[in-house]
Amino acid sequence: MRVSKIIVLLVAIVVLTVVNLLLGSVKIPLGDVCSILMGDGSNEIWTNIVWKSRLPQALTAIMAGAGLAVSGLQMQTVFRNPLAGPSVLGISNGSALGVAFVVLLSGKIGGVALSRLGYLGDAAMSVAAIVGALAVLVLIMWLSQKVKGNVTLLIIGVMIGYLANAIIGVLKFLAPEEDVKSFVVWGLGSFSRVSGDEMVLFVVLMCVLLPLACLLVKPMNLLLLGDRYASNLGLNIRRARLLVIVSSGVLVAIVTAYCGPIMFIGLAVPHLARAFFRTSDHRVLMPATMLCGAVLALLCNLIARMPGFEGALPVNSVTALVGAPVIAMVLFRRRKDDVAE
Repeated sequence: MRVSKIIVLLVAIVVLTVVNLLLGSVKIPLGDVCSILMGDGSNEIWTNIVWKSRLPQALTAIMAGAGLAVSGLQMQTVFRNPLAGPSVLGISNGSALGVAFVVLLSGKIGGVALSRLGYLGDAAMSVAAIVGALAVLVLIMWLSQKVKGNVTLLIIGVMIGYLANAIIGVLKFLAPEEDVKSFVVWGLGSFSRVSGDEMVLFVVLMCVLLPLACLLVKPMNLLLLGDRYASNLGLNIRRARLLVIVSSGVLVAIVTAYCGPIMFIGLAVPHLARAFFRTSDHRVLMPATMLCGAVLALLCNLIARMPGFEGALPVNSVTALVGAPVIAMVLFRRRKDDVAE
């Protein structure tokens, strides 16, 4: 039964990828898309659209959706909180703070904002996002060794996020209006920023990080039993918690650096996977969450690129439309369970 569900998700990914290649502001027939992918495309404009825009977007959506979904699953397992997400420890806010320094402050210091320097500016933003996220991650790793209990660490992460947002607010106030607009556009999130060599590097990084995350399946299953039972079974709680947090943080850092902050996927997809497969076993849930994340990201990217919305509808708006009802469903289900008890 579970194998058939996995096959359904794989077929959905293939179908949605093809539809992503077909639809957009310019509709390209299926036969022409197949010819272009085989290297026989006769229409140069359509060839450029497929190879330089739609295919990189689809691959980026698949990898980003899978990465964010796995990160959300890891956070919900570590904190045993169904409303925990990839950004719960302030790592996404760290990425945003790094980009804010590049976009909002570099113009004040150097006379010209790095974000206006084309490819160099894009590279600077990606590096700054990774540095900001990893800086917060290192801080969280250090604090996780000092504090006892997941709740305290969770509160500290939320406070770090608030502090980063406060600094970003000050930088926005000081920056020119044009730079503020550039930062806001980055904050809307998009799968279309990654292309060419950047897309190849992003896919390679995710193909390395996602299998590494799967190696933590056994510790995550033990963490579900509670600290006392897991410790009695020989699990080093602090080490396991640290490894899961690092894995989740690195996934969020890479995705945010290349795509901007993508909301709700990491928060909602683990619940969709649990509901679809009706299990809490991470041996099943981990690959299921990856596939569900890829499907949802492809669907959101398709909606954002539908005719009439090209370049106008942010991905975060679409993910919120899908994710918010899922979170509401979780809240109502928990309330119903509490009443039943």
